[in-house]
Amino acid sequence: MTDFSTTKDKIVTRGAAARWVRQIQAQGQKVVFTNGCFDLLHPGHIEYLERARSLGDALIVGVNTDESVARLAKGPVRPITPEGDRARVLAALAGVDRVVLFAEVTPLELITALRPDVLVKGGDYRLEEIVGREVVLDRGGQVLALPFVPGYSTTALLARIRQT
Repeated sequence: MTDFSTTKDKIVTRGAAARWVRQIQAQGQKVVFTNGCFDLLHPGHIEYLERARSLGDALIVGVNTDESVARLAKGPVRPITPEGDRARVLAALAGVDRVVLFAEVTPLELITALRPDVLVKGGDYRLEEIVGREVVLDRGGQVLALPFVPGYSTTALLARIRQT
């Protein structure tokens, strides 16, 4: 799927992301969407993203902007990594086909614009809590909560860093 000269090319606007999703779907392929802050990328994130990618033919990741991370009350020092850097690191992953930033607290507007076939969130969400669930299900899509990889979280990582 990926055929870019640099990872920066995989980071797209909302409009470009929506057009890309339509192109993939027009080829009869399934697009998976997930989102998050992805502040300090760790093996738990990698496992999660690989599982998400395995559910379809292409993976697009929505990344909270710095402003929306701050509004999520993740803590006074969050995000640690600026949005552009977080997007670039995600775009460098082989299984991630596109990355799109979103400034809203929830990805509902983005999910509505993209209309993915599969919506995935982490195991800390119950299915009925996943934002955008209705948008995807109403189109005949699939919504899943993937289990956490034990021992990995950005909060725990930050706590270990503070102890040293």
